[in-house]
Amino acid sequence: MFKRILSISLLLIVIAIGFLQKDELLALIKEGGILSIFISMLFVAICVFFPVIPFPVLAGVIGGVFGTAQGVIVSLTGAMAGTMAFFFLSRYGFRDYAQSRLMNYPKIREYEEFLNQNSFIAILTCRLIPIIPAPVVNIICGLSKVNWLTFFTSSTIGKIPNIL
Repeated sequence: MFKRILSISLLLIVIAIGFLQKDELLALIKEGGILSIFISMLFVAICVFFPVIPFPVLAGVIGGVFGTAQGVIVSLTGAMAGTMAFFFLSRYGFRDYAQSRLMNYPKIREYEEFLNQNSFIAILTCRLIPIIPAPVVNIICGLSKVNWLTFFTSSTIGKIPNIL
């Protein structure tokens, strides 16, 4: 119970910062400089949790401020930091609860087993299809038994085309 309350609290704090401070964060990004690199990464990580700005717009602003190569690195680093934070929040905050609920549905357990067996290709495919919301992929993988390194690798490769 404590892990769920802590996870929900952290999630609400991240969403509140992103929602309430988005204009200030965008202004700091547009200024350029070393501080704006870290602010950009933080803002991209926040947008993984709650997309206050569409990701292509944010990546475009970051690319315009820092240039293409550095913009891709900044966007990818921020996106993966947020993605992994979301994954671990799901895994350690809600996995036990979700697993206990899913035990009642054998068909869902079959899908989960399929995901575990083909996790790299499944996650990569979900990342490459822009219709599937990224937070849904993060939550489902966090609640499943997918290895975090497999999730990280396939998510990183799958996010590169979207960032470019």
